[in-house]
Amino acid sequence: MEGVSYQRFPKVKIRELKGDYVKFELRDTDASIANALRRVMIAEVPTIAIDLVEIEVNSSVLNDEFIAHRLGLIPLTSERAMSMRFSRDCDACDGDGQCEYCSVEFHLRAKCISDQTLDVTSKDLYSSDHTVVPVDFSDPAGYDSSEQKGIIIVKLRRARIETESHRQKRDWQGSCKMVSCGNRNFHVVVVDPEAYTYDDEVIKKAEAMGKPGLVDIRAKEDSFIFTVESTGAIKASQLVLNAIEVLNKSWMLFACQRIQWKLMINLVS
Repeated sequence: MEGVSYQRFPKVKIRELKGDYVKFELRDTDASIANALRRVMIAEVPTIAIDLVEIEVNSSVLNDEFIAHRLGLIPLTSERAMSMRFSRDCDACDGDGQCEYCSVEFHLRAKCISDQTLDVTSKDLYSSDHTVVPVDFSDPAGYDSSEQKGIIIVKLRRARIETESHRQKRDWQGSCKMVSCGNRNFHVVVVDPEAYTYDDEVIKKAEAMGKPGLVDIRAKEDSFIFTVESTGAIKASQLVLNAIEVLNKSWMLFACQRIQWKLMINLVS
């Protein structure tokens, strides 16, 4: 019906917030918006990852391709990924992906001259930008563990390795190693969460009493609970904000295209 507005104003309630984890409730919206937000967090929030590796010297037991693959899987801090350009769209370097606007340069040099095994880890990577470094998974309490040394890339014994790598802005559509969140899902909110926890038990008890349908549990169709866990490249809260920004840009682009389509139809008619 003309003149009727279906505009809604979603609300967000934070239930739990940590560095790499956030749980929030999205209210006053429908499943299409909730699912769109979920898909954007999975596939369209950009991060930074190794894309080009030049190995100058490698006398380790691993071949060049294997080391390059391991380097590409190391998660990197990607707070500035939203402000960077995609290498395919960068006009400063004609898409080569080797300028300050769309890439970051890393160097790895390690040498072992003894019979003792030397672990080459992500902490041995030296970045040209201090804001883009390998994610640190070490325990702040300082307990001794393998995570304190970083992610192992290769082990050397009387060998050396020298590499130069360029890290570029990517999204999931370019490669699966660019995914910024490891776990993300949403489910419908029920009227009484405490009662819903035991719904199977209550329903079965009612049926055993010979009164099926005694208990009726209905879901709230306009509320959704999101559970988001990031890989460490971006804080979970920032991941959600970036997803909303990407989604907003997509809606604006769609609105502009819709206006263009209407103008073309009017010209043709």
